[in-house]
Amino acid sequence: MRLRRCFARLVAVATLLGSALACLGISPATATTTDGWVRMANLSPGTPAVDIYLYAFGNPGHPTILRHAMYGNVSSYMMVSSGEYTVAMRPVGATASSPPVVSTNFMVNAGSAYTVASIGSSAARRALVLTDQMSAPKGKALVRVIQASVQQQQVTVGDAQDVLAQQLAFGSATSYMAVPPGTQTVKFTASGQMTSMSVTLAGGSVHTIVVLDSSSGLKVDILTDAAGSQTTPTGGPATGLGGTAPRDTVPGLIPWAGTLAAGLLLVAAGVIGLRRSRRTAAAGH
Repeated sequence: MRLRRCFARLVAVATLLGSALACLGISPATATTTDGWVRMANLSPGTPAVDIYLYAFGNPGHPTILRHAMYGNVSSYMMVSSGEYTVAMRPVGATASSPPVVSTNFMVNAGSAYTVASIGSSAARRALVLTDQMSAPKGKALVRVIQASVQQQQVTVGDAQDVLAQQLAFGSATSYMAVPPGTQTVKFTASGQMTSMSVTLAGGSVHTIVVLDSSSGLKVDILTDAAGSQTTPTGGPATGLGGTAPRDTVPGLIPWAGTLAAGLLLVAAGVIGLRRSRRTAAAGH
């Protein structure tokens, strides 16, 4: 009888925790309905690497940090709750309380994805916040271009059928353009320099082409923002873009509470199972 009372109390505690999560609008089935996605990048040529901080506006004590993000580095998408956020970029190793070299505040809407990048030269560095698409029209792919090459002030980008960017100025980004899926050659032209790359675009996929500086001149990479019919972004670079900077995350209250509730139920079930096993063994003797 005492064991049953203990179990009942544990169930009650777990139920209260579950109710608290429900009141906050969070449950395993509905968590993603209030979430958005954010990825961050350092697209400022000729500048030192930075540590990039992402945190809820007004709450800098619990940031996600991307360490040592060099020029051309981009993170994967990170799922965050909808609301206002701050991105702050600081010199590598600087304290979290030190003045950022670049910072901005922006809103994350539920179901939307964003790219937040540092862009511009060291003398004119600024934050660029872009709203990303997660799906393309049926039978098409979406492509946009970010011009992050300071060596070339204007760049023209196109494939065999479409001009994706016409004399795009440094520090600018185009809107998405619908293009036919398949493998094609994309050409990049700027003041006496031309380069090209072969890309394969799946139907329904979404991509961001980034024009970068390199020691040998113009460098081009392509990000996959979303693939196929997915409703959530993929975020990974299709051909590199410098890789993903390491990040630190701080576990939140909600995952901890959910784990505790599940753990309490498991403990109660284990105790009952052990008690029954002992009774069975005793009866056998």
